[in-house]
Order: sequence, then structure tokens, then C-alpha cells
Amino acid sequence: MGKYIMALDQGTTSSRCIIFDKKGNIISQAAKEFRQFFPQSGWVEQDPNEIWSSQFGVMMECYALSGIDAADIDSIGITNQRETTIIWDRKTGEPVCNAIVWQCRRTAPMIEEIKALGLSEMIKEKTGLIPDPYFSGTKIRWILENVPDARKRAENGELLFGTVDTWLIWKLTGGKVHATDMSNASRTMLYNIHTLCWDKELLEFFNIPESLLPEVHNSSHIYGYTVPSVFSVPVPIAGVAGDQQAALFGQCCFEPGDVKNTYGTGCFLLMNTGDKPVESKAGLLTTIAATTENGKPCYALEGSVFVAGAAVKWLRDEMKLVSSAAETEKLAESVPDSGGVYVVPAFTGLGAPYWDAYARGAVFGLTRGTTSAHFVRAVLESIAYESTDVIKAMEEDSNIKLSGLRVDGGASANAFLLQFQSDILGTTILKPEVTESTALGAAYLSGLATGFYKDMQEIKANWKLATEYKPEKDEVWRKEHLEGWKDAVGRTRSRVSVER
Repeated sequence: MGKYIMALDQGTTSSRCIIFDKKGNIISQAAKEFRQFFPQSGWVEQDPNEIWSSQFGVMMECYALSGIDAADIDSIGITNQRETTIIWDRKTGEPVCNAIVWQCRRTAPMIEEIKALGLSEMIKEKTGLIPDPYFSGTKIRWILENVPDARKRAENGELLFGTVDTWLIWKLTGGKVHATDMSNASRTMLYNIHTLCWDKELLEFFNIPESLLPEVHNSSHIYGYTVPSVFSVPVPIAGVAGDQQAALFGQCCFEPGDVKNTYGTGCFLLMNTGDKPVESKAGLLTTIAATTENGKPCYALEGSVFVAGAAVKWLRDEMKLVSSAAETEKLAESVPDSGGVYVVPAFTGLGAPYWDAYARGAVFGLTRGTTSAHFVRAVLESIAYESTDVIKAMEEDSNIKLSGLRVDGGASANAFLLQFQSDILGTTILKPEVTESTALGAAYLSGLATGFYKDMQEIKANWKLATEYKPEKDEVWRKEHLEGWKDAVGRTRSRVSVER
């Protein structure tokens, strides 16, 4: 048995690799950003070959930096940006087109068609999802209908579909394994989360051949082994989970009612609801959490904020208000408040609990006295406001009052953001020593499958608190600020609907 676990963390804007020891300590890590393409308004694409080359490159770099032997690697865990859709040729491995990214809104007209046909409830009942361009089902259909010969080739069994985890497994195993896990399958709008299989009625409606789809396994499962061109010895790929489910697992949220928020490109909040799916009445998703080898699925409630860290990136790259993400914290703290400014960063629509695919970003409350510091602060505050909307919906659905929020992700490095989150939520924020929860979750799942970890209690002992943020504001302040936010969101939505 090896001494370390390698985690591949394939995200929306970068590919990363981290090698962990048994205690969850980082031995080495490497990361590389890759290109995004925006061919039309609301469209987002990536090059699948660049996803693979960047991921393979950081894997080799991380391995070289660690100084360990391939025989020391117990296994590989994979975690990935979810819903992003890739279709490739079964024989050549060549993608038929660019990957359609989870943020892409091109299939909004298909979603309107689903709603007009009165199919929303049926889809929600089977999949736990609210029909939205976010998910893979309409993306697959779009490719089959718009890429020359794609439908014919798919019907002939010549093509394969995968979310990014499936693409990486396929590449690492030299095309021997076409598989995914339940957490990723549950994000396609094609997988029945109750019967735990691809739903034939949905496949028929979307006109998607089942031969396109990967086999589905538990998240903690030996999927296959790397080929000699990867490492000198075959290394098992033994853990796979979508990034947010992996982060929930990495944060050791193993009990019903445990909640985590990952502040990444978007904000993703998940609440463990145990072995029973909770149907949301408040605009959240019911999804399958990372599932271990005991055969019982674990479920979660999820709320997705489409734009979080991406808004900070926008401040840096497009608005040129800061030269680094770290600068935003200092700027935000240089003013006592946002000066009445509210930014609603609905660049790709609004996610939970609003689900408005046509909403676009808006700014309210600008005055002659508004400075760049006020504007930057308002953008950071918007991330906390959107997260609060989701948490309030979770409390309503689950009848569980939040006792604390575990946080991770890149933007959790921003102390101003976490303190404001604590203030606006009125609850304690818990930040662990290792904030690479997504990669860590994939590593833990992999280690469970191989016996590297005896059980989940052994994993839980690794979690250690680094920083705790407690509310410093009163209920009057909280209510006033949340009312201002709700007003800004309401005006964003009504403005768009009038334009439509």
C-alpha cells in the first residue's frame, strides 16, 4: 500500500493536483489556468483537449515536486467542475466540439420548452433538479442537434458523453473505462435519484441514445487503473465526486444538517440530509452527495450561486479596479460600509433560490460619492448576500436551524468576506486548517475504497479548526441590509422581465 493519495481537482478556470499524506497534510501541489471561450453572449466553452493537457501537466509537476515514487501513490481521486458537457469519438478520442461549460446559457430556449410542456414537476420529481440550462441534459441535446453528423454518429454508437470526471477517467485509463459516479450523474437532468439509474423516459424526451452514457458507480469505488504512459506502475483511480459533493465530504459533513459553503468561481452550499432525499419547496436542488461503498446513497440539499469568485476576477480583469484578488480585502476594509451600493452579479443569470436564466448583472445606489472601494466592497458583500439567501432556503426546507457554517474555496482566504458572512447570517463561520476541501474529499473517497482509510471516523479525526468568525452586528443591522439586498434583486429581475 502506498503512503500518499493524489487528488486531481479539475475546476472551471484551472486544473490542479494535490498530493496528501494520511493526515490530510499537503505534500505538494501544482495548478494551471486554462482558456475560456465566449463565442456569443451567454455562451461559455472550453477545449476538452486543453482540460486534459493542463490536468496531466499539473499532475506530472505535482508528482515531480513531491519527490516520491509512483509506488508510493496509493490511489488517485478525481473531483471536477460539474455539468460541463463533453462528447467525443469512441475510437479516436477526439471531441466533436468544445465542451459546453456549466455556466453556458445557450439552452435557455429548450428549458422554456420544457416548462411550456408542463414537465418541470416530473423532472424535479425524478432528478431533484429544477429545469435550467445549468445541467447537462439540454447541453447534450444541443450538441446532437447542432454539430454536423453528431446525432447520426451517436445513434450508431460511435460517440461517448461525459462530464469532466468521465473524460479524465477515460484518458487516464487509455480509453478502457467509460464511467462516472452518482454525484456527477445526478447533475445531468437524466439520472433518477430514487431508482439510481439513467431514466428511460427522460432519455426519450431529450432524444439521447443510452449508448452515449457512462456506467454509474459509488463515489468511493475502484474505477480502473492508469496506463503505463501515466506512471511506471498502474495506480488505481478509486474516488470520484463532483466538486461540491467532494467538498462536503472533505469538510467531514457526514451528519444530517451539516452545511458547507465553497467560495469558488461560484458559491456552492450543500446540506447533508442523510439517506432520504428532501424535496425542496424553496427553490433548492435535491442531489446525491458523495456515496461510499456501503451501497446506500447519501443525499443533500444544494443551492448554487453562479457568480462568486468570478465577480472578483471580473473586478481584476475587466474592470481593472484591483491587480490581485487579495487587494479586495484591504479596499473593502478601507471604508466603513458600501455607501448604500448593492451589486447583483447576475452575469449568467441567477441561481438558487431565484432560478432566473435571463437576469443580468446590475448595480444600485451609486452616488457622486461612490468610490472604487465602495464598489469593491459591494461586490464582496454580494457573495455573502447570495449565500445567505440559499442558507435561509435550506433552513426552511429542512426545518434545521444552522448552528455553524464550514467554509472553503479560494475566496475563503478573504477575512472581510467571512466576517461579513458571519454578520449577515448571524451565525459562526468555521474555517479549517486545510481549505482544499474539494481535493481532500476526492482523496478521502479514494482512500476509503482502497483501505488506505479504515472508516469515516478515521477521516473525521483529521479535521482541524483554523479560524472562527462570530457575528459582530445586531438583528436591526442585519434586517436593514437584507431588505436593501432583496430590493436590489427584485429590481434586477423586474427590469429584465420588462425588457423581455
